[in-house]
Amino acid sequence: MTQEPAQEGHEAPGTGARDAELGASAAVRAYLGAAYDKVAGFADLLREQGELRGLIGPREVDRLWERHILNSAAVVPFLPQQGLVADVGSGAGLPGVVVAMMLPSVEVYLVEPMERRTTWLQEVVDRFELANVQVKRGRAEEYHDAFEADAVTSRAVANLAKLARMSMPLVRRGGEMVVLKGRNVAQEVPAARKVLRGFKAGEPEILEGTTVERVESTTILRVRRG
Repeated sequence: MTQEPAQEGHEAPGTGARDAELGASAAVRAYLGAAYDKVAGFADLLREQGELRGLIGPREVDRLWERHILNSAAVVPFLPQQGLVADVGSGAGLPGVVVAMMLPSVEVYLVEPMERRTTWLQEVVDRFELANVQVKRGRAEEYHDAFEADAVTSRAVANLAKLARMSMPLVRRGGEMVVLKGRNVAQEVPAARKVLRGFKAGEPEILEGTTVERVESTTILRVRRG
């Protein structure tokens, strides 16, 4: 999913300009490397159409890079560099589209049940010629017997217990669930342990995903299927 919970109050004047400056900065260009042009193009498209198409909230338009693009990019170092990665509840393509752009050697499945979102995702795939991406319309549960991924990721989809029930059947044995979560994810672990044990999963790791200076790090939970 893509839309973060709305925060109280209004953004300070100039927030959009600062976010655009961040996106064009040398630090972000260096971090994204060869993927920069495509990721920046995706960010521009999301800024132009995201609110209109119900993909992001109005308060998110002026902080796309910090809150969404770089937040998504932070998961990439924890994903395999080859094989298949599935993004469950892909929404606007966060993190799945960013992952696919940064890891062109990885096959990426964008799993999303809503038609208007899969329409958007396919438009993005076609526009940026993402030959390593397939859009899969449907709920994660509908694909439990369809494929097994080396890693399954997601962003702001569900609590950990529910997410494990959705995602772990898509993970091959020895593969991992690598998800972007909130700061309080440790509180979700006890309630999820029974579900995780059913997949012979190991103890979840809570990791810090960093991108560039002065951008808040991302909390990532990783757990391997036994």
